[in-house]
Amino acid sequence: MAENTKRPGLLHRVIDILRRPSVRYSLASLLAAGFIGGIVFWGAFNTALEATNTLAFCTSCHEMYDNVYQEYKETIHYKNPFGVRAICSDCHVPHDWTHKLIRKVGATFELWGHLTGAIDTKEKFEAKRRELAEIEWGRLRASGSRACRNCHSFEAMDLAAQSKQAQRRHNEEELRQSGKSCIDCHQGIAHHLPKEG
Repeated sequence: MAENTKRPGLLHRVIDILRRPSVRYSLASLLAAGFIGGIVFWGAFNTALEATNTLAFCTSCHEMYDNVYQEYKETIHYKNPFGVRAICSDCHVPHDWTHKLIRKVGATFELWGHLTGAIDTKEKFEAKRRELAEIEWGRLRASGSRACRNCHSFEAMDLAAQSKQAQRRHNEEELRQSGKSCIDCHQGIAHHLPKEG
């Protein structure tokens, strides 16, 4: 019987090299290099993540600048008596790290619309407005309007300063029982609503 003389594949050789102890460097220096490399990677990654959360980044493609950004500039979220501005990422990107990362990964697939020109004109955008709005409304509903609650909370609301209708609708216990969240009543608060049909 012939002995199996087949050489190990590239993957097996790489794994063997990685498992072999270092002759040149001490374990302490390897750990220190890994720790410093990890900090540098984390800092660069987090910086890039935050850079994609700016208003300038969000409106850098003409699809957003020419359409939803122009609408947003007419709303109370852009200009108000209090000088507080909610930008795109405040509503469309969760603030906590885990959900933010998941949303950012999902957003990379939305680049397809930009690359293919699916919404590159006002007419194309308007034709897809309902579909795009339904996706965002669904995302907000699924999270219980988490993005809205980053800035708005029942504890901070001055119900006495609200209209009687708003006071009734903002009853926290009733909202919890009904399963409704902010987006169920406040669609179109920052962007035009899709035309019916």
